[in-house]
Amino acid sequence: MSMTDPIADMLTRIRNGSKARKRAVDVPASNMKRELARVLLNEKFLRDMVEIPDRKQGILRLYLKYSREDEPIIKGLQRVSRPGLRTYYGLEDIKRIGRSQVGITVLSTSQGVMTNVEASKRQIGGEVICMVW
Repeated sequence: MSMTDPIADMLTRIRNGSKARKRAVDVPASNMKRELARVLLNEKFLRDMVEIPDRKQGILRLYLKYSREDEPIIKGLQRVSRPGLRTYYGLEDIKRIGRSQVGITVLSTSQGVMTNVEASKRQIGGEVICMVW
């Protein structure tokens, strides 16, 4: 059976693993998932990321991060742009959400996958992948 939204599947695996207090979650690898995990790792939402080769596409093992009180660092993940309804933000939209948002917004731009803060600095817009807080 084919999957219609692999990014939503990845976010759901992270969300469920975090709520279940799992140490790590495994996600089928792709370039977009690799870049999304890299952004989450750089923004300190994940502890580590390891790529495990297999006979197919590979597996990304994402190590989840918790506070000293064993509370998940990731409080919420929300998929914004999806296959049935793509959502794009211009520079003005990115600046507006940057002032009123608690977490980060991850965007796919012409210069790669990045956060709303980095896109604002580079003065570019793009497709909104998800919001993380």
